[in-house]
Amino acid sequence: MKLTTQQEDLQRGLNTVGRAVATRSTLPQTSHIYLATDGGRLKLAATNLEIAITAWVSAAVEDEGAITIPARLLTEFIASLPTVEVALTVAPRSKQVQIVAARNDATISGMDAEDFPPIPTIDSGETIRLEPAALREAIEHTVLVAATDESRPVLTGVDLKIEEGQITMAASDGLRLAVYTMDIAEAPSDVLEIIVPGRALVELGRLLADQEEPVTLQVNSTRSQVLFRLSDVELTAQLIQGTFPSYTQLIPSEYQTRATVDAAEFLREVRTAAVFARDGSGIVRLVMSPGNGEPGKLTLSARAEEQGEHQGEMDASVDGEEARIAFNSRYLQDVLQVLGGGQLALESTGPSNPGVFRPVGREDYVHVIMPMFVQW
Repeated sequence: MKLTTQQEDLQRGLNTVGRAVATRSTLPQTSHIYLATDGGRLKLAATNLEIAITAWVSAAVEDEGAITIPARLLTEFIASLPTVEVALTVAPRSKQVQIVAARNDATISGMDAEDFPPIPTIDSGETIRLEPAALREAIEHTVLVAATDESRPVLTGVDLKIEEGQITMAASDGLRLAVYTMDIAEAPSDVLEIIVPGRALVELGRLLADQEEPVTLQVNSTRSQVLFRLSDVELTAQLIQGTFPSYTQLIPSEYQTRATVDAAEFLREVRTAAVFARDGSGIVRLVMSPGNGEPGKLTLSARAEEQGEHQGEMDASVDGEEARIAFNSRYLQDVLQVLGGGQLALESTGPSNPGVFRPVGREDYVHVIMPMFVQW
């Protein structure tokens, strides 16, 4: 293999695929990055056996070839180089790559490309095109509540259900539920439902930041793998097998009290209360008080055991009777951060029932948080 490429292009490609490099594995090859010539370009790939990321970098190829190189050493070395042309050379039957850039000359030992775990390819099955900005927003609004505990594998993923021109993404860790619905231009003839690992969607969200062209979502015929194809990057993930919990009945259809507040102000108040909540099991107490002819209010309080307590108030439009409910401060901050600004409605049917958060004027998102049981 012999080729030249630009340092900034190579570094960007290495950073992209490096997100899929295994940090702990008994298989040495998963700590490597695969390099190969491919149609006049340099192909980079990495996998941790759950997800795989492939990227293509422009290059001037003189001789075809392939090799795998330790990811950390290669990435750190390329990042340390000036922005100049980089030459990579692998001699026939060699397991070393020579890298020459300006006045730098390095040799790195690797492994045979044939020993690298095969990157899944999906050439048939359902194919759907998605707008990158809308997909990224859907990921941001749902993946934050996917479970990290492996005891219930289906909850570590995000449920994607595609039907009737819409895709619904739902995630839950057992204490929270987030459901986001987005329109799509084309839908498969049959209902398609898959569970994508949350970690895969986190990486996809990062890749979508600079994407402008539509993203292709493709599921293989056995529905065991999913491929997201971007401009010069592909991400493949092993789908989680199982049945995602039926979540529609977990969303209350009515409320006893509904408080409408400014989401940004609410976030500031929660962050203030969280300073005290850290030493009080993370509990923030909320009291929604109707105004009875005057503006209503939302009162937030938190206690730090044997240290102090805090109480804050903010204006709110409260419909219904006075209500009290307590939440984990981190859960509150998570949903408020993802919502950003605008008006937010908090609905409650009692202190022991889930609280429902909805952005006002939008029907595409709902977030449910289980309450914490406290002494008032």
